[in-house]
This record gives sequence, C-alpha cells and structure tokens, in this order.
Amino acid sequence: MRRFFAFFQELTLTQQFSGIVLVFISIFLTFFYIYLNGNIDTFSYDQMAKVLETNQESYLYTYYNNDENLDYILYDENPSVTNAVIANGILLSGVGFDEYKSTLFSDIMSNLSTQKQPSQVYVALNNNQKVMYRMTRIDQRTDFITILNVSYQKEFKASLISTVINAIITVVALLFTIILLWVLYLIHSLRQLQGFVEKVRKNEPAKIKVGKRGEIGQLASALVMMSEEVKRQEQIKEELVQNISHDLKTPIATIRSYSESIKDGIYPYKTLEGSIDVILEHAIRLDKKVHNLLLLNRIGYLTTSKEIGTVNMREIIEKTILSLQVIRPQLTIAHELEDIEYFGDEEPWRVVMENLVDNALRYAESIIEIKLTDQRLSVANDGPSISEEWHERMFRPFEKGTEGSYGLGLSIVQKIVDAYGYLIYAENTETGVIFIIESKKGRKFKRLKIKKEAEGN
Repeated sequence: MRRFFAFFQELTLTQQFSGIVLVFISIFLTFFYIYLNGNIDTFSYDQMAKVLETNQESYLYTYYNNDENLDYILYDENPSVTNAVIANGILLSGVGFDEYKSTLFSDIMSNLSTQKQPSQVYVALNNNQKVMYRMTRIDQRTDFITILNVSYQKEFKASLISTVINAIITVVALLFTIILLWVLYLIHSLRQLQGFVEKVRKNEPAKIKVGKRGEIGQLASALVMMSEEVKRQEQIKEELVQNISHDLKTPIATIRSYSESIKDGIYPYKTLEGSIDVILEHAIRLDKKVHNLLLLNRIGYLTTSKEIGTVNMREIIEKTILSLQVIRPQLTIAHELEDIEYFGDEEPWRVVMENLVDNALRYAESIIEIKLTDQRLSVANDGPSISEEWHERMFRPFEKGTEGSYGLGLSIVQKIVDAYGYLIYAENTETGVIFIIESKKGRKFKRLKIKKEAEGN
C-alpha cells in the first residue's frame, strides 16, 4: 500500500485525476451492471406485461367492433406476437403458435380452468425458456391469448441494458470532460504560480495574472504580498547594514582616535580621566549594539535550551527600574506590582523589561506607569501616539522607529514573549501609548504566594 501511495504521489495532477475517474467509472459501471442484471427481469416483466395489454386491447377493440371476426386477431403481421383463441373448447391458433403447442398448450389449458380474473398475465416455460402470455376472457365460451416470443424478450432486455449503459457513459463522459477542463485550468494557474516563484527566486521581474477570487487567487495574492515583503525586507537589511556600519564606525573611530592621542601624550577631552571616560562611554555603546545583535540570534537557545521554570516578575521589574531611571531622572516612573510568577528564565525577561522601559523613556514626556497583576503586565507612557503604519511594523526585525536606531529592541521582546507562551501588543490611549503582555490560551499567570505556600508545606 505504501508503494502504491508513493507511486501515486509521483504522478502529475492530471494523471492522478484521470486515474481516479477511471477507477470510479469502472467500479460504478460494475456495480450498476450487477444491480441492473439483478432487477432487469422484474422491470422487463412489467414492461412486457404492458406490451401484451396494449396489443390485446387493440385487437379486442377491433374484434368487438367487427362482428366478432376472429380471423383478424389471429393473423398478425408482427413476428414478436402470437395470438390464439379458444372457442367452445377448440384451439384456433395464429401464425407461429406451432412452436408453443408441445409444451405451452397444456399450461394454457390448466390456467384456463383456474383463472378468476377477466385478464391475467402468466409466465411459463417453453423449451426450457421463459415465455410470457396474457389470457383474456371474451365471453363464457371464448378466450383470447397473446404470446410474446422468446427472442423479443431477449432483444428487449439487451436493448434496455444497452440504453442504460450508454446513457451512463454519456453522462460520465460529459462530467469527465467538464472536470478535466477545470483541472487543466487549475494546472495552468498553478504553473503560473510556479513560474512566478521561480522568477522571484532568481530575482527577475515577475508578474502573475490570476483572478483574486477563490483559493488559487488568494494564494496568488499571498505570493505577491510575500514577494513585496521579501523585497522590502531586503531593502531594510541593506539599510540596516549601512546603519550598523555607520553606528559601529563612529564609536570605533572615537575609541581609536582617543587611544592614539593618549598614547602620544595628548588628552582630547582636557584631562586623562575625561578622555578615558569618553573611550569607556563609546565602548559601552559599542558593546550594547553588539549585544543586541547577538541576543537576536540567541533567543531560540535561551528559551528552549533547558526546562522552563518560573521567575519572580516583580523583582525583575524593580531591578529594571532601578538601573534605568537614571537615564531621565526628571521622569516619574509609577508602578503597581503584585507578586507574580512568569514562565521562563530571568535573563530573557530582564531583556524584555529593559527594552520596554527604555522604549518608554525615549518617548515619554513626564510619566511612565508599570502595572503587574495576575491578568497582565503593562508599560504605559504619555508620549506621542503610534501611527497606523508603524503599529503594523513595530515588532518586525530591522525596523526603525522615529527616534530608534537598530529597530531590534521590540523584535527581541516579541520573540522572547512568544517563545514563553505569552502575547504582546500595543495600543494608543487618551494620554499616550501602552504595551501589554497577556497570557495566551492555556497559559496562565501564577501568583508567587502559591509557590511559597507549596514550599512551606
């Protein structure tokens, strides 16, 4: 079975479709033929009974309106029909009745004495083959018999089966043609998508013409959007490399020039201590930039390298505030913190809080508010609102804010938060902007006191 599925998957879409349709048609025709053969005798019986009834009614009408002329109804030009009349116990037979005399006559005479209805259809054997006849009582002395030949029954059955099968084949062929055209259209559209992807991969100009409706149209639109996003990301990365080169070049050049000056006995910043402080400042800036770049690549390792535990989020926030509030001491950092545990490790969560608070310090005008409850963590500031365009791009890597530099901080935050099973988003408020971290479905916050009680027990 596995080999069959492996072979089937190697076929083209057209070959797969054709094979499925042919198998379906074969199974359907086989089933229908068996079913038809099982019910054809019943259907044939009903139809031939109607033929017998129609013929007899026509002959009897002529008989009743033609002075009871028996010769007219005995001799019929139709080779499939044989008529016979029993009048006063004497058999008056028409053309073709001789082949039935040997075996069928006794059956007719037997039924004649037991028949209770004016007209009745019988099935009998004649030379080991089924024969159908209808016997109608004209009056107390006369009975009219009409027999259908065996050849007519066989022809009728064969014709019926042939008609039904031909009708089925015609319908199936029509459906097959329609579906095949539809599949060819799908294949054409998929080949267009394949050609588009190949051109994008080779960095060649590419266009795609597929309707916007339907799944293929939606896929085409998604590919076009992806191509545009890839180009935009490539452009951003090129700009990022230039910006990084520029940002790294400045502190490196400063460190180098100040070091060479000190070596020559010259103090660019008045004194030796002041010049060394400048070197240290730029070394710290350089270290921070390199640290952010390395951290972006190490997030996956930090969040999955070992079993995830829990950390005291209140302690992390307090340490972050203590270390960063000196950047803009004139700002007020208000906080309401509960003892809450978060899933994860201390270092990544410290990076999250430092980036969020640093971002708030950059844009806040007078106050930053940090709240931690068992429902969510929020960092709000009274700075300018976020534009709709920036709102869609702020968590993407290599993006740059209005006052940012690398555009890596919020991307790092989003990756860490998501890796630990939480959700982060930003909203504009009446007084500024708020960043919110909440738990995803199935991931809940823990109060620290619960853990302490458990440890106490």
